[in-house]
Amino acid sequence: MSNSPTGPTSTTGSSANSVSEVQVVACGALAGHVRDIAARRGWPVTVRPLPARLHNRPEKIAEHTERAVAAAQGSGARAVVAYADCGTYGALDGLCGRRGVTRLPGLHCYDVLAGPDRISGLFADEPGTYLLTDYLVRTFDRTVLAGLGLDRHPELWDDYFGHYRRVVWLAQEPTPGLEAAAARIADLFGLPLTRVNTGLGRLESALAELVAGTGAVAHHPTLSGAVGHRPRDPVSEGD
Repeated sequence: MSNSPTGPTSTTGSSANSVSEVQVVACGALAGHVRDIAARRGWPVTVRPLPARLHNRPEKIAEHTERAVAAAQGSGARAVVAYADCGTYGALDGLCGRRGVTRLPGLHCYDVLAGPDRISGLFADEPGTYLLTDYLVRTFDRTVLAGLGLDRHPELWDDYFGHYRRVVWLAQEPTPGLEAAAARIADLFGLPLTRVNTGLGRLESALAELVAGTGAVAHHPTLSGAVGHRPRDPVSEGD
């Protein structure tokens, strides 16, 4: 998985015409997973990732997404949006309505990965929960510390994070290296770490519905029969 994808990426070796049929405008924090899933499933799509740093300025997400969708549609491609609402407070839904495209379900990527009921339960148990994903674990120093200026002004830490009471890692593909990195982040908070294994099943199922909804791959053999089937999606707490 690339931590900072910068441009459209083909996920299949098919001809240019089939690749251009569907473009997935993806959150940079999900784009690596989206690309891997699409390549493994053999979907004839191109992933058009947007910068993950937009999550620090969610008011700009809809603007950047609409430009990417317009560019895709201007090239004759069908477009889908691999974002949840992600703090846009309905602005993404507005552009989806204007452009006739669909997005991932949920309020944020945590809903997409773990399910809204699971996320609601985590916050009900402890409102002061800070959530990590694999991407955030890998890029915390760059996307959070540097992105918020805490590398230059560590005295602001309590202003940003002083109200949190635990760190929960939503683990898609956990490894010993990611485990150690997540533990280091929890140590920065001075808080316990809980790991919740989400896998990628929910994201994959949601993507399958988006891609099938374009109609461009309705008869694609790899996709046929997949929509409505959720791949195995283990969710458990531990450590």
